[in-house]
Parts: sequence; C-alpha cells; structure tokens
Amino acid sequence: MKISELQSKDVVNISDGRKLGQIHDIELDLRLGTVKAVIVPSESRFFSWLSSGHEWIIPWNRIVKIGSDVILVRLDARHSLPIDRPLLQPPEGNDSN
Repeated sequence: MKISELQSKDVVNISDGRKLGQIHDIELDLRLGTVKAVIVPSESRFFSWLSSGHEWIIPWNRIVKIGSDVILVRLDARHSLPIDRPLLQPPEGNDSN
C-alpha cells in the first residue's frame, strides 16, 4: 500500500465514532523499517497549515482495520487528546532574543 492511498482515506475512532480527518504524514522507525504512527491534522490545522493547531498522532498499533475508504482506529481516553505542537519550528540554535 502506498502513502497516497492511505492519505485518501478517512480516519474514524471506533471508540466514539468520531471522524478525525485524513492522514497527513507518517512517522517511521528507520532502524527497524516500520511505521510507528500516522499523523492526522485537526480540521483547523489542515485548512490553515501555517497556524498552530492540534494533530492526532496515532500509534500504528491503535489501527484496527484499513478498509477501502476508511481507516478504523481505537483511541481510548489516554489516546483521545490531540497533540498541540507548532507545524513550523525554527531551526535549533536560531534564538531571536
């Protein structure tokens, strides 16, 4: 399966039925050659990529099923809060103070 195929599918949390969005990126473990997580931006971040916002970082082991048009994930209370981190980070060592 190609990343482009994953990106076209809706991600749905089967714990509460909520549609989280579509995969924007993946996190890889290059040492093991595996996918660690998929990253789904919140709706506000997806439409305004320069703004800060939330993103869902969904560990690969939380994916229940990949279907033809949807990816089902199981996120319980400890996995259900989106991560808040800036999309564009300044380079390290570039302190403007």
